Amino acid sequence: MQEITITGENSGLRIDKFLDNYFEDLSRSHIKKCLISGDILVNDKKVKAGYSLKENDRIVVKDIEPEEIDIKPQNIPLDIIYENDDYLIVNKPKNMVVHPAPGHYEDTLVNAIMYHCKDNLSGINGVIRPGIVHRIDKNTTGSLIVCKNDKAHNYIAKQIKEHSIVRRYIGIVYGNFAATEGIVDKPIGRSVKDRKKMCVTEKNGKDAYTSYRVISQCKEYSLVEFELKTGRTHQIRVHMASINHPIVGDDVYGPKKIITTLKGVEIVGQCLHARTIGFIDLDKNYVEFQAPLPEYMETLIKKLGLTQETDNEQK
Repeated sequence: MQEITITGENSGLRIDKFLDNYFEDLSRSHIKKCLISGDILVNDKKVKAGYSLKENDRIVVKDIEPEEIDIKPQNIPLDIIYENDDYLIVNKPKNMVVHPAPGHYEDTLVNAIMYHCKDNLSGINGVIRPGIVHRIDKNTTGSLIVCKNDKAHNYIAKQIKEHSIVRRYIGIVYGNFAATEGIVDKPIGRSVKDRKKMCVTEKNGKDAYTSYRVISQCKEYSLVEFELKTGRTHQIRVHMASINHPIVGDDVYGPKKIITTLKGVEIVGQCLHARTIGFIDLDKNYVEFQAPLPEYMETLIKKLGLTQETDNEQK
């Protein structure tokens, strides 16, 4: 059961719209059914979906049964960096959602891996997220671990929880840095104004640490490597925006004027790539994999006059 107290900024919103923003995994149609059944109450009473919330209203959300969803395998090409009997490392493309969500049950990475792996996927995260042990944003590209069995899933998930997995990203950001290395240590939590956004907040935030290293800089932009010490939602994007170096192309945390092309290169979403992932495998060996940069980022880096490191220089 979960209780939510309405604050002033959410006063006047329809309850179905508010809860649709609040819960990522509940569709508005399912919320309406729960309002009718009494699984969602306001001030201990049933209300209709169009009810306008008032400040200090108390919403009680009971333990809701998940929607029955039939997720189908789809023959979608996968860029597989490595695969064995326990896991595979996938280079996720831009504009692909990792797992199904309300209103978006097709063309996700899960649909693709279900076709590729057949029944060989861990079932710990249920029917919507088979094999998924962690995720990256829809418009972030790069390396992602998919687990084929529950043993591998538990083993790797433990390392993620302990923050012992190595995760390095490459991104193009606005502006130049005075110092070429640094750490952003700011708690991140969900925005009370827009539940689909995250923000730096002391009130309800969780510890979040992002280290960064500037690879090269030009007049207006910098090429930066990030290493995650924690794995909060939108962490790099929120942290870099908080120090006035938002990711180029980020239409959520970047400048109000959204860039769709730069130097003749089409940009859809943030210029952020999960390049390196490293962990201890089930044979107790440290393994590390790199996903090559997407072509559009390679082209943009060259056109901006930024320089990349050679393989020997990379960490």
